[in-house]
Amino acid sequence: MTAVHVLGGAQTDFAAKAGPAGLYGLMSDVVPRALELTGVEPHEVGTAHVGNLAGELYSNQAHLGAMLTTIDPAFHGLPASRHEAACASGSIALLAAAAEIEAGRYDVALVCGVEVMRNVPGARAAELLRCAAWADREVVDDDFPWPAQFAQIADEFDGRYGLRHEHLARIVEINFDNARRNPNAQTRDWDRPTTFDEDESNPVVRGLLRRHDCGRITDGAAAIVVASSRFAEQWLARGPNRRTAPVIAGWGHRTAPLALEDKLRARPDGDVVFPHVRDAIGDALRRAELDDVWGIDAIEVHDCFSISEYAAIDHAGITPPGKSWKAIEDGTVAIDGRLPINPSGGLLGLGHPVGATGVRMVLDAWKQVTGMAGDYQVEGADRVMTINIGGSFSTVASFVVAG
Repeated sequence: MTAVHVLGGAQTDFAAKAGPAGLYGLMSDVVPRALELTGVEPHEVGTAHVGNLAGELYSNQAHLGAMLTTIDPAFHGLPASRHEAACASGSIALLAAAAEIEAGRYDVALVCGVEVMRNVPGARAAELLRCAAWADREVVDDDFPWPAQFAQIADEFDGRYGLRHEHLARIVEINFDNARRNPNAQTRDWDRPTTFDEDESNPVVRGLLRRHDCGRITDGAAAIVVASSRFAEQWLARGPNRRTAPVIAGWGHRTAPLALEDKLRARPDGDVVFPHVRDAIGDALRRAELDDVWGIDAIEVHDCFSISEYAAIDHAGITPPGKSWKAIEDGTVAIDGRLPINPSGGLLGLGHPVGATGVRMVLDAWKQVTGMAGDYQVEGADRVMTINIGGSFSTVASFVVAG
């Protein structure tokens, strides 16, 4: 099988609301820019994959693969499809594109993730997001189902190992600080509290989680171009500005039951809370021929809530189970630490347009390994991992991008 190369891409400004054109407006902005920035012509694209959670609910719009083909006349007749896996939708779209490249069906694939969620009031947006849980079974009487679910996950960590909010607060602080370096970040210009562990400026939302522990509703899109080794070799020969074509060196994909309670009951005596998450990360490392996570130079983690990043730390093997706080206290995960997490600002700082997040993570991994991350560049980054989750850790996808 051919290697899968990431040639680059583009994202929208996650601080901006989608305009009247909605989903199409975001896609028709980011796709041409991704092609222009990579120097790939529209007619060279052989297949396209779109990640999106809830276009039907927020915009009364499905069939987004066909919508993408409207962007350029050269896309007429292009094989295109849409993929949904809650917050991991973008990663699943990329997995499908990579499989087609590996199988030799096509030499070039366009992957676009997109979501519009700020076109309805916040309370309605929160209600619509219930679709990523078991809608008529979980937190049916809570107006904010996801803070409730992730507060339950925080309680699980607290019950097993002990959990102090000061460590969650430090995660938020790091991500907000990193986001100030990112010109596309939703929170880059926000006023922020002087402390993330105080009642008045950062009140409790549910359980151990405060307002800034919770990701915000975001509109946005991201697009990347991936290609076979054959095309990448030709592409590199086109000009001196193309110095490298990073590869997807490893990937992992695992899915657990939809309901949170079913996951928590599945292996209640296990050494980690979500064994399938550890397995997905381990699969990506093994396929990248790495012995452990210390062969990675930075990680883009799915911090839709601070507790999800906290969980990712020990599930990735950065610390023993239940000891994620150690990597927070000793600065391991800071942007200048031994293994930086979310130099982009992550979901808490950069933003979380659900269907776009998995694609954006890989785009940021590409930026890091090509030295194109600007003010949030991690020095010497050559291998960057992504950890993207959908729902209450139900779908997990992980990639290793190597320069």
